[in-house]
Amino acid sequence: MYTFLEIIHVIACVLMILVVLLQTGRGAGLAVFGGGGDSLINTPSGSDFMKKFTATLAGTFAFTSLFLTLLSSRAGLTSVTARRAPAPPPVEAPAATPPAAPAPAPASK
Repeated sequence: MYTFLEIIHVIACVLMILVVLLQTGRGAGLAVFGGGGDSLINTPSGSDFMKKFTATLAGTFAFTSLFLTLLSSRAGLTSVTARRAPAPPPVEAPAATPPAAPAPAPASK
């Protein structure tokens, strides 16, 4: 499920980039003539299909982004740093031998 959503997410990203680049900006040709700002609001920019398709792709991108975030925390996915081998335990100095008990004094008679 996670891999499927990742694929959908990447496809939506690439398509959204392409669709936005294909659309013309508002009043794109008017800047050449040095004006036309008053008609900027009234000019249509792109077809209705392109607007709806862009909105659908943006919604798909937002949904998959949120859903992938939720799935990554619940699926037990780990980061790259969590997958590395654990560090070996530190090497400790050899334990010092306890001092020998003093020899008993010879018994005097």
